Amino acid sequence: MTETSIPSAEQSVDEVTEPTAATGEGDTAETGAGTSKKAASEGELFAQSEIAADYIEGLLDILDYDGDIDELVSGGRPVVEVVGGRLQNLVGQRGATLEALQELARLAVFRQTGTPSRLLLDVGGYRATRRKELAAVAKNAVEKVKEHGEPVRLEPMSAFERKCVHDVVNAMSGVESESEGVEPNRRIIVRPAD
Repeated sequence: MTETSIPSAEQSVDEVTEPTAATGEGDTAETGAGTSKKAASEGELFAQSEIAADYIEGLLDILDYDGDIDELVSGGRPVVEVVGGRLQNLVGQRGATLEALQELARLAVFRQTGTPSRLLLDVGGYRATRRKELAAVAKNAVEKVKEHGEPVRLEPMSAFERKCVHDVVNAMSGVESESEGVEPNRRIIVRPAD
């Protein structure tokens, strides 16, 4: 993927640039694709979060939803957090609407900057809550693998969800994880480490 290309419908920006603890390069290691982009500066990342925040604010105005919007940079990526009441519709079932809004906000950033963004959008603290749930799922899978010695296949997950699980599994000894399949049915397999 070049710096000015947009991911195809089958490939999200998360999958192209999302880092994992195992490789440090994210799903790019799984697909064999790599990039030689220079890292964006803190100022560039904050500018991306401001562009996305303006886009989300306009959307909230159109929908007549109230929410406070925070722009920040965390973990080397731009982040926009929306907090307030009556925002559950912006999250949707299992975060599907949130993922779609995140992609739209990333496209808004791309349109203004010409550079793909790793923007992370959170609404109502959904991602923090989901991260805790996924940590429990990952720990449960690790326990099953250690107890039975057999690989465990988890349900299909979004790129964000897979990264959360990979991070937990890769922090534990005696087990490893990898993703398999094609979106939207891409899933994680947890297995004993070699």
